[in-house]
Amino acid sequence: MEILYLPTDSSNQKGLFKKFSDIAIIEGVQKQDDKILNWLYDSYFPVVRSYVFDNSGTSQDVSDVFQDSIIILYRQITEEKLNLTTDLKGYFFGIARNVWNANLRKKQKTTELEFDISDEEEKDATNDPTLERIVSRAFQKLKPDQQRVLNLFSEGMSFDEIAKEMNLKNDTYARRKKYLCKETLLEIVKEDPEYQEYLRFLK
Repeated sequence: MEILYLPTDSSNQKGLFKKFSDIAIIEGVQKQDDKILNWLYDSYFPVVRSYVFDNSGTSQDVSDVFQDSIIILYRQITEEKLNLTTDLKGYFFGIARNVWNANLRKKQKTTELEFDISDEEEKDATNDPTLERIVSRAFQKLKPDQQRVLNLFSEGMSFDEIAKEMNLKNDTYARRKKYLCKETLLEIVKEDPEYQEYLRFLK
C-alpha cells in the first residue's frame, strides 16, 4: 500500500474550517477518503513544516516526512496498532517528529561515513605515473554512473549540484553516492596485481 498524497495550496478551501472528530479522521484515512486527507493536510501540515524547518529541514524534507507519517498512520490504523494517548493531531505530530529525527540520524551517519583520499595521496597519484595508470585502469572498470559522479566531483561541483545533475534526491544522497563510488574505486585499485607489486616496491 502506498498513499501518494501531494500537498496542494488549499488554504482557502471551505473544508479547512470544518471540524472532523478523531474517529472520523481515522475512518477517512483507512478508506483513503480524499476529503479527509485534504483536511488532514490543511490542519496537520503546518505544524510538521514548522518542526522540520526548525530542525535543519528543507521543503522537500517536509513533504517526505508528511507523506511517510501518513503511511505510518495508515498502517497503524489498518493493522489495529493505533494506541492514542492524546488527541490525533498530537499523535500524528509525534509520528512526524520521530520520522524526521530518524532521518537526521541517518544524515549524520552518512556524513560520518564520507571518505576521501587525503591531499597527499592525491598528489602522489598525480605525480606517480604507475599509480596514475593503476587508478585510471580501475576507473574504467566502474559503472558509467559511478564514473560520472566522480568526474563531476573532480570538476568542482558541489554535492547539491551533483544531486541535481544526477537526479538524486538531495545533496546527502549525492554525498553518500560519491563515497560509495570512491570506495569501489579503491577496492578495484587494491585488487590490481600491479598495485600489489607497486606496494612491494615501496617497501
